[in-house]
Amino acid sequence: MLAPRKVLRPLANLAIALALSACGQTDNSALSIAVIGSPGDAFDADAVASPAGQLVRASTTEGLVSFDEKGRVIPALADRWIVTDDGQSYIFRLRDGDWPSGDPLTAESAKIALRTALDALDGTPLAYDLAGIEDIRTMAGRVVEIRLTRPMPYLLQLLAQPELGLTFKQRGAGPMRLERDGAVARLTPIDPATIGLPAVENWTQRVRRIDVQAVDGPTAVEAFNAGKVDLVLGGEIQHFPLTRSVGILRGTIQVDPVTGLFGLRVMNEEGFLADPANREALAMAIDREGLIAQFSLGGWSPTTRLVSPSLDGDLGTIGERWSEQPIDDRRAIAAGRVRRWAATGNEAPGPVLHIWLPAGSGADLLFDKLSADLAAIGVRLQRADDPADADLRLMDEVARYPRAAWFLNRLACSTRQGLCSPDADARVAEAATASPEERASLLTEAEAELTAANVFIPFGPPIRWSLVRGSVAGFAPNTWGWHPLMPLAWIPR
Repeated sequence: MLAPRKVLRPLANLAIALALSACGQTDNSALSIAVIGSPGDAFDADAVASPAGQLVRASTTEGLVSFDEKGRVIPALADRWIVTDDGQSYIFRLRDGDWPSGDPLTAESAKIALRTALDALDGTPLAYDLAGIEDIRTMAGRVVEIRLTRPMPYLLQLLAQPELGLTFKQRGAGPMRLERDGAVARLTPIDPATIGLPAVENWTQRVRRIDVQAVDGPTAVEAFNAGKVDLVLGGEIQHFPLTRSVGILRGTIQVDPVTGLFGLRVMNEEGFLADPANREALAMAIDREGLIAQFSLGGWSPTTRLVSPSLDGDLGTIGERWSEQPIDDRRAIAAGRVRRWAATGNEAPGPVLHIWLPAGSGADLLFDKLSADLAAIGVRLQRADDPADADLRLMDEVARYPRAAWFLNRLACSTRQGLCSPDADARVAEAATASPEERASLLTEAEAELTAANVFIPFGPPIRWSLVRGSVAGFAPNTWGWHPLMPLAWIPR
């Protein structure tokens, strides 16, 4: 249990900064949101750096399409689109209206903005996800075509990401306008009539401002419990135990049914970690169900696979590892490998590995359980303060689209974030130009290569949670763990 001094942190600064309004009101008072993070995250120029930064960017710089509260793709700068039968051309019709500068929204300006956004992603994993884009063309005054080298059935999900928000003269087109008030991001919905769109009757009575501030986990949860904020976003595993303090009358804990990578990335091949069989021994020793059982999370499914099972296109030829072996048998095999390694003149009684986990009571629980699991095979864990000093590092990312390629791109050598497999990367590269049938086979081979290399130790899907006041409308759990602000700005009727 958390020490009281950690939970009951001073909230004076937060309360003053947010100019907190009463919760549950149906007038146009601002809706106050705390996003778990660090102060200033909402104004971070690097939108991918934090949940708060991504939310603000998505609210002020929309792309061709965006997400609604249920994670469905909806129109944004483009009001409609078609996909050709071969799946290699997406044609977007831009909405009528102007950029915030007053310049007309044209196909040419949108094309330039989209190229600029894509160029800014160079070298990132998201750039590899978008590598199938061959060309961007203007077909008419307000019609843009994206040509692909191969079908990308997940292209719309990618175009809705915050990083693909489009700017013109360094300004985004909304749907909200940002003002900074100290550490608070004040986001006001833009009146459509001011940007050349049809007027909405009683606009100011139909929407409200959203006030967003990034704070640490304990402060966010205590603010929610005290009625100071209506919504807490950005919850991850390291802060999940804090939700035990949330009473049923205060609101609900919402957990998103996400997929992604949640486990340990092997950061080097030194000492014990030099041998893939030794890295496998670590994966064999971990009791995945027990790891999450201490959080009392229903519906969480452990996995030993790198790619989430049963995704669209999964051939089903790669199954769970060691599924027929009891945990004690697995640990006996793993302990034998540790003993053999120690017997060859290495550390005795066994290796010491440094692990990096984020700060938080949930991460402390993970560390204690992982330490016990690995101690059972003769491996000692120590906590690393700096990720750069870690042998093992927690990787906790939500998939942006439900395909094997997302997982494989995140574990590619080009990310420079740990051990990798050049052979797996080669299969992924071949898949990029292969037929759909060959592509699925090549991606399966890539997963098999990475599995054999034991560069990542999966636990299961990531944990993403929010705290939601009962009076809040415009929020829904979804498979992307993404909760846009504009749906929350509509006043419930």
